[in-house]
Amino acid sequence: MNILCQAQRALHNSFSQGFRHAPTPCSRPFAGRVLLRATRSTSSVAVPTPPPQAQQNDPPRSILIVNKLRTDPVIKAIDDLLQHVNKMYPGIKVFAEDRPDKPEGAGVWRPGPRSEKIDLVVTLGGDGTILHAASLFSLGAVPPVLSFSMGTLGFLLPFHIDDFAKGLEAVFHGKATLLNRMRLSCTFYDKDEKQMDNDEWQVMNEVALHRGSSPHLNTIDIFVDGQHLTEAVSDGVIVSTPTGSTAYSLSAGGPIVHPSLSAVVLVPICPRSLSFRPLVFPGSSSVTLRISDRSRAAAGVSMDGRVSHVLNPGDSVTVQVSPYPVPCINRSSISEDGEGRPEEGVGPGKEDDWVRDINNLLQYNATFRSKALLRYSRS
Repeated sequence: MNILCQAQRALHNSFSQGFRHAPTPCSRPFAGRVLLRATRSTSSVAVPTPPPQAQQNDPPRSILIVNKLRTDPVIKAIDDLLQHVNKMYPGIKVFAEDRPDKPEGAGVWRPGPRSEKIDLVVTLGGDGTILHAASLFSLGAVPPVLSFSMGTLGFLLPFHIDDFAKGLEAVFHGKATLLNRMRLSCTFYDKDEKQMDNDEWQVMNEVALHRGSSPHLNTIDIFVDGQHLTEAVSDGVIVSTPTGSTAYSLSAGGPIVHPSLSAVVLVPICPRSLSFRPLVFPGSSSVTLRISDRSRAAAGVSMDGRVSHVLNPGDSVTVQVSPYPVPCINRSSISEDGEGRPEEGVGPGKEDDWVRDINNLLQYNATFRSKALLRYSRS
């Protein structure tokens, strides 16, 4: 088993109070402390021997609500959710971001090393809302994320807002299962190999280098674990997580990767060479993208849709798996009904979310003559 996976599950155990983990390669729970030591190329970890069973801890004591712009449906959903929490789980601290549309009765929460401890993140919106919530915890571990869809479709939205009571019940009664969605840690260097800033950017989907508005192609030298892989002449390059493999990476021709895998996906954007195909590396790999001195264009850097840097010739970014994944609560966490049949999905403890999304959202391997087309067919 990859040593980084062991580090992820060990580290995350201390931040997942009241949850049980689904049996995936990187999401088995165990108690204990883990020592992390990161370098530019690899991550070295020392992991203690886990106990035979993980202990069930107390339910969440604090909740952070993260929502998209407060339209009327969002306002009503937040009001209903807060009323339900206050009635069913009294004493729970509820926080929201420091925004003009902060829900009434919620405390103000600001990200940072001295921020209030959060045990559960509740998102209301689309996939972008979850990406934003994950970005609020860029300095360390992310609390478990319970995401509710507000009518939009997305790969990270296991629950509809109408099921918020069932989702919260699964969390507070210790029935929730988690899928640790890995993040990437990005460190930027100038042409003298000096780190540009002191922060390591954390991304959940992908980091993309692109030529932006320049009419010229980028020339990017790609290194894997310090070894020169290739010189990419293209519109840009994407380094994606398995979660991001169904986002920008997929549109650029990349593979679909199951989110429980620890892997790094490298995808070119409109390469000049037709033999430059996507690659998948193990999660222990470190990928460095350096703007060649011969590049006629600078490269803009986009991370999860956020513009962060502009890299000039000689500058580089090193990408590797972050020790802080995003623990997402599965749809299959919803408890069974009285007859022993699952109310949704295939039942608690089995992760059907990904298969459902591949079929329903991507219409995976669907024929061209879909039912919608047959409806208007003359035959």
